[in-house]
Amino acid sequence: MANLKELRNRIASVSSTMQITSAMKMVSAAKLKRSQDAIVQMRPYAQKLTALMGNISATLDASENPYAQERPTQRVLLISLTANRGLCGAFNSSVIKRTRSVADAYEAQGAKVSVFTVGKKSRDLLKKTMNVVGEELEVVNQVNFEGAQRVAEVAMVGYVAGAYDKVVLVYNQFKNAAVQILQEEQLLPILPALAGQGQASDYIYEPNKVQLLEELIPTSIKSQVFKALLDSQASEHGARMTSMHKATDNATSMRDGLKLQYNKARQAAITNEILEIVGGAEALSG
Repeated sequence: MANLKELRNRIASVSSTMQITSAMKMVSAAKLKRSQDAIVQMRPYAQKLTALMGNISATLDASENPYAQERPTQRVLLISLTANRGLCGAFNSSVIKRTRSVADAYEAQGAKVSVFTVGKKSRDLLKKTMNVVGEELEVVNQVNFEGAQRVAEVAMVGYVAGAYDKVVLVYNQFKNAAVQILQEEQLLPILPALAGQGQASDYIYEPNKVQLLEELIPTSIKSQVFKALLDSQASEHGARMTSMHKATDNATSMRDGLKLQYNKARQAAITNEILEIVGGAEALSG
C-alpha cells in the first residue's frame, strides 16, 4: 500500500505541475500576440530608416555625422538582450553564448570588450566572467521607446566620447513562435549603404540640413535599439510558449504512465487480497 500512496502523490504532483505549465503557455500565447503585432508594425519603419541613414552617411563628412566615424577597433561595447526570467528554453543561454563568442573574437584581435546587459539573465551570468559596465532591467518588463532611448544613449554617448570604437547588439530576432534567429548587429558606427544597393541619393534638406540630421540620426539609432527590444520580447514569449507546450505534453505523458502503473499496482494488490481471503476460507473449511 505504501507503493500505491507514493504513486498517488507523484500523480498529484505531476498534475499540479501540468496545470502550471499549461497556464504559463496560455499567458505567453496572449503576450506573444501583442508583441508580434508590435514588431511586425515596427520592423518596416526601422529597416527603412536604417537604410536611409546608410545612404545619408555616405554623403556626409565626419563633422556632420559623428556617429559614422570609422576608427580602429580597440574598444568594443556589446549590448546583450535577454529576459528577466527563465523557463523559455534556450532563449537566454543562446544570447549569452553568442555574446561570449563575439567578445572572444574581438579580444583575439586585440580589442578590449565591455558589455551592457539588458535583462537579469545576461547580467547575472555575464558579470561573473566579463566586464559589465551597465545594466537595464525594467525595459524588459515593459518594452517602450523611452527604455530603448536609455539603452541607445549609453551607446551614443560612449561612442561620441571615444570610450567605444564599435557598438554591437546581440539579440534574438523573432521569426515565429518556434524559431528565433540570433543576431549580431552593428549599431555604431552607422554602416554606409552597400555598393550593391545603389548609389547614395542627393537629398534635399528642409528647413536646415544640420538641424534635421541632429534630430534624425539619433532617432534612427534609438529606433534600431527599439526594434531589437521588440524582437527580443516577441522571441521570449514565443520561446516560453513553445517550452511550456512541450513541458505540458511531457507532464501529460508522465501522468498517464504513472496512472497506468498505479492501476496495475492496485489491481495486483486487490488480486493478492482476494487470494489471501480464498486461501483463508479454504483453510477454515478444511
